[in-house]
Amino acid sequence: MMAGDISLEGKVALVTGAAQGIGREIASRLTQNGARVILSDVEPELGQEAVAAINAASYRDLDVTSEDKWAETIAAVREEHGRLDILVNNAGISPAADIEQTDLDLWRRVQTINVESVFLGCRAALPLMRESGDGGSIINLSSIQGIRPAAPLAAYSASKAAVRALTKSVALHAAGDRIRCNSVHPGGVHTRMLDNFAALTGDADAAIAQMNAANPLGRVGKPLDIANGVLYLASDLSEWVTGLELVIDGGSTL
Repeated sequence: MMAGDISLEGKVALVTGAAQGIGREIASRLTQNGARVILSDVEPELGQEAVAAINAASYRDLDVTSEDKWAETIAAVREEHGRLDILVNNAGISPAADIEQTDLDLWRRVQTINVESVFLGCRAALPLMRESGDGGSIINLSSIQGIRPAAPLAAYSASKAAVRALTKSVALHAAGDRIRCNSVHPGGVHTRMLDNFAALTGDADAAIAQMNAANPLGRVGKPLDIANGVLYLASDLSEWVTGLELVIDGGSTL
């Protein structure tokens, strides 16, 4: 079955961190396949541009670290759409720092944005998904560093491992309501985050070339590679899949 044959008609999706990069590509892919997609981010200008470009349903400002903002967002989705079928917890940061370079403020910032936001999102979304009555799909963006930690990414690796474990707990908790929860673990994907990481080497082009050469499939990922995996988990094709770690990395963890 082609990705274009996957129908999300009648489904409502909320995607965090969706103004650009992987989040925007995910929002675009879900929209292309029939979902009504609410983009959320903390960059309203980019968010509105994304809504116009991909014909998504709407944009909402959402600080994913705020319990109150999550409550407001879910209430707005309930009022405007009456249901929520898909939640993609994509928002996150990936500062490069090893354990000795990581001060307590940076550690806490990474855990708050990368882990606490996923906790808040899952907890806020579950009641509306349950009310919708047709099950649902929560997709949490982790990373291959959540499986294979990297020394220069101490706080990030720890945060993504936490997302991996939290996903499985939510999957077990929500299974009785046919609400699935899975994690996606991208490898290196060519986004602003990867460019920033490559720039730290002093020669970004050479660093990207080295990453391409090191990957078994010969290149770093594209946002579309990740979006296609999310599309599968969002769709009814994966209705018997929960607690899965979907690694999309071109074989780099092999």
